[in-house]
Amino acid sequence: MKVTKAVIPAAGLGTRVLPATKAMPKEMLTIVDKPAIQYIVEEAVNSGITDILIITNRGKGIIEDHFDRAPELEDRLLATGKTDVYDEIVSISKLANIFFIRQKETKGLGHAVSCSRSFVNNEPFAVLYGDDVIIGDDPACGQLIRAYEKYGKSAVGIKPVPEDQIYKYSSLKVEPLEGNLFNCTDMVEKPKTKDQVLSLYSILGRCVLTPDIFDILDNTPPGAGGEIQLTDAMCTMARNVGITGVDYTGKRYDMGDKLGTLQATVEIALRNPKLGGPFKEYLKNITKTLLD
Repeated sequence: MKVTKAVIPAAGLGTRVLPATKAMPKEMLTIVDKPAIQYIVEEAVNSGITDILIITNRGKGIIEDHFDRAPELEDRLLATGKTDVYDEIVSISKLANIFFIRQKETKGLGHAVSCSRSFVNNEPFAVLYGDDVIIGDDPACGQLIRAYEKYGKSAVGIKPVPEDQIYKYSSLKVEPLEGNLFNCTDMVEKPKTKDQVLSLYSILGRCVLTPDIFDILDNTPPGAGGEIQLTDAMCTMARNVGITGVDYTGKRYDMGDKLGTLQATVEIALRNPKLGGPFKEYLKNITKTLLD
């Protein structure tokens, strides 16, 4: 079955990027001239997704507003002859069929995904983590969809992480399949000891899941942090039928991390066709002062 639906969990509190997120969701932190979540939605759309569910919670209505029409602003842009900006603003509301639901209690990523059950309606679906912006010529979500279509199993986006950081992430047991694809048969969320580290590969930012994940989530007890972990449910799936790991191409930026937001701003600004040149010259001048 073709993957046309995506879920974006965006209910986290953003505590790692306070105080910026006290009044603004981390998903709305700006990278150059667009909020982070717009990059994620655009990646999904460029991967063939037509229907997107964004899971929010209290205080995140600004995300809904961003993907809605803004008649007063649009009228002002047309009245002042700013048709290019008008077209760009209107196009945001037409990216996909975007729906919203609130996660009334923040009980973990697994619980957030379980809230999408009626939206998914027994179809395979993509999950794009609201913290992670991935920039590349080939959309990461699309790479996972192709792996799902080829092997008929759930797929996860994976990347190697530094050995001293694996304890902050999941650790996967993987075997090479072909190219950048692996068969994943086990995983541990936030391993506590070196003995629990299965490899330095971790799930980072993207999944394509078959709908049986919901029944597994229903029977998954709270795990790390006392929350229902999606990784624990995927672990059950991996042990039973296996999951395809995709070491995707593209650069991932952690928008839940202050350094990650700075890196995203600098590197994406350098790629901007209008701003890249002047910004590069600015950075060159700044670099000279750092070397003095």
